[in-house]
Amino acid sequence: METKVRVAGLRKRYGTAEALRGVDFNLKAGEIFGLLGPNGAGKTTTLECVLGLREADAGVVEICGLDARLFPREVKRKIGVALQSTALQDKITPREALDLFGAFYPEPESTLRLLERFDLVAKADAPFETLSGGQRQRLALALAFVHRPEVVILDEPSTGLDPQARHELHAEIRRMKRDGYTVLLSTHQLDEAAALCDRVAIIDQGRIVATGTPQELVATAAGGQAVTFTASKPIDPALLARLAGVRALECEGMRVQFETDAAEPVLAAVLSLLAAEGAVLWELELKRSSLEDVFLKLTRPTTTPAALHV
Repeated sequence: METKVRVAGLRKRYGTAEALRGVDFNLKAGEIFGLLGPNGAGKTTTLECVLGLREADAGVVEICGLDARLFPREVKRKIGVALQSTALQDKITPREALDLFGAFYPEPESTLRLLERFDLVAKADAPFETLSGGQRQRLALALAFVHRPEVVILDEPSTGLDPQARHELHAEIRRMKRDGYTVLLSTHQLDEAAALCDRVAIIDQGRIVATGTPQELVATAAGGQAVTFTASKPIDPALLARLAGVRALECEGMRVQFETDAAEPVLAAVLSLLAAEGAVLWELELKRSSLEDVFLKLTRPTTTPAALHV
C-alpha cells in the first residue's frame, strides 16, 4: 500500500532539552493514523515539524513522496490542517472565509460544495462569533479542504466539543476515510483513537514507544483482564494470592482487585474461596484491557519502556 506520510529519524532540541529523539512512523494511503502522547511527550513538536511550522534538527519528513524540506510549497498543497481552535475575524462568515481561503489556490473546491459537505449551509452567512463550538470545528475542517488535499492533519479536533458535536465530528472523520483521504489524528481522547484509528503511535519522552492497531497494542502490551470485587467481609490476601492465575493483587478492606489471563476459572476459584470463608459476593466488575491501559503502562513517568511495534 502506498505510503502518504513518512517520518524517519526526526530529532529536535530546545537548548539542552531533547524534545524529539529519533521519531519514526508512516501513514498508509487511506488510513486514519492516531498520534497519542502525554503533555510534553513531543507530540506537538512532531506535528509542527511535519507541517513545516518548525524545522527539525535532523530526520526526514516526506508527504506524498515529496521531501518536505526540499519542496515546502508543493507539500503544503498536499495537506489540509485543522487545529484545536480556529481563530477568525469575529464578523467574517463561513461563506466569506471559504471564498477568501480559496482565492489563495489555483483550483479551489467550490464554496457551496464545502458548505453542503460540512453542514454549514444554514450558517453560511452568520458571523463567526455566533457559531457554536461544533460549527466552528466544521468550518475549520471545511477550510482544510479548500485546496483539495490528499492528507488531512487534525490536531485535537474534539477538544471542547459537546457529545453531539463530537459524534458529528467522528462521523465526518470516518467519511474522510471512506472518501480515500489519509488522516493524521492527534488526540488526548483514547476512546476516540480506539474508535477511529486504523493504527496508532504512542510517543513518550521524544520517542515512539508503540505502534500498531489499537487491538494489537491491547493484546500485546496489556493482555488479560482486571477483576474487582467486594465481599461481605475482608478476605485474607494470602489465600487469594495462592489462587492460580491471580497477579497484581490489591486488597483494601472488603474490596479486592487483581489481574488475570483466565477470568472464568479464577472467578470460580474465588467464589469457592468466599464460600469456604463464609463470605458473600456483593459486587463484581470484570474489565478487559483497553488502549488507555496500554497508554498508561507505556508512558508512566518512572519508566522508560522499550519500543513496541506490532
